[in-house]
Amino acid sequence: MTWDRTKGRPEPIRALNRIREVDNGEPLVSLLEYCPTVQIKRKSVIPYLRLQVAQKLEQAAQSLPPGYNIGVVDAWRPFERQVRIWEWMWNALEEAHPELSYTTKRRMLCRFVAPVDQKAPPGHTTGAAVDVWLWDDNDEEIDVTSPYERLRGAPTYVFGLSEQAERNRMILVAAMLGAGFSNCRDEWWHYSFGDAGYAVRMGEDECIYGRIDLDPDLYAGQDDEHLIRLLNRANPFLEEGAPGSRRPKANR
Repeated sequence: MTWDRTKGRPEPIRALNRIREVDNGEPLVSLLEYCPTVQIKRKSVIPYLRLQVAQKLEQAAQSLPPGYNIGVVDAWRPFERQVRIWEWMWNALEEAHPELSYTTKRRMLCRFVAPVDQKAPPGHTTGAAVDVWLWDDNDEEIDVTSPYERLRGAPTYVFGLSEQAERNRMILVAAMLGAGFSNCRDEWWHYSFGDAGYAVRMGEDECIYGRIDLDPDLYAGQDDEHLIRLLNRANPFLEEGAPGSRRPKANR
């Protein structure tokens, strides 16, 4: 798998950790209230983002051409969920590639999941990051990945997309960047504004959002849904249907 490295900007952990955090105290707000054009596509989504982030997301959704709609598949995350995802993905990678060194596996994993043992908080735990996909007016996913499956087509500017998939993907990119987001070039679906990742991508030395927490009672149901989803997820590092493609065990 190859992608255009002239587009986007790398965001190594050491660069994220150098960003000064100057949290502006902005609250988390409900996407149900602030983003009426946006769809929440998973029961596990905790529908909160920082105020400016939610406003920019609604702006992006309203800028799409007719027949294109933004659906949110992840927004703010409690830190405990981030830890759960990291541990699950680590187990999945261990199962798929036990021969790799610890350093190699960690480097691979950090491309897709922000680590939980660093100075810079993971973007989703700040309320600054959102994962989005495209849906049509019939509530069907719009193709932005063909002919790839799973993580093979994850880089935003991956080579080899079908003509239609590339066109659709760039429609999403244009809408999100046009609203003021920056994109993680390793994940076509991940955008943020105001966190350490945004600062690194934009060449800034400080960020306006740090980790923020909510009362767990507000999202207990969504967290139960997330655990169920995680336990039933196939290993993303294994080929579909390949021998041994059983689901990795999750650390609780």
